[in-house]
Amino acid sequence: MTQTVEALFDEGIERYKAGEAPETLIPLFKEVCDRSRKSSSAWTCLAWLYLLVGKPNQAYEAAHKAVKLNPQDPQARVNLVLAMLDTSKKGVREHVEVAQQLMMAIADLREEVQQNIEEGLTRKPDWKNLQRVKAWLFES
Repeated sequence: MTQTVEALFDEGIERYKAGEAPETLIPLFKEVCDRSRKSSSAWTCLAWLYLLVGKPNQAYEAAHKAVKLNPQDPQARVNLVLAMLDTSKKGVREHVEVAQQLMMAIADLREEVQQNIEEGLTRKPDWKNLQRVKAWLFES
């Protein structure tokens, strides 16, 4: 029997939290996105995985969809900013500012983004653009 999209998504999150490599999780999250095209959280996760494995063009496409589906998700915007920096696209500041506003309005979102950034730097310590975004969001 095929897993529900929700169960598949939850499984992917648990496997990620358990330390599984992003490369092995990308197909799972692609399937979730294919089966649930309007799930901004699935697109956000897929973008993050692409960023971790150094595929900024795919990350940009996934993050762009996530932001389009849920403009109020600061993590989706952070992912989009990272992909834009990695692909030298313009318009980064607007997304950083919106993410900052959303995080100021809702403390839980701020904490979640901060945890995600720290986790990203644990997995990829030399991630210069993530360090830049962290400074923009939390040190300015």
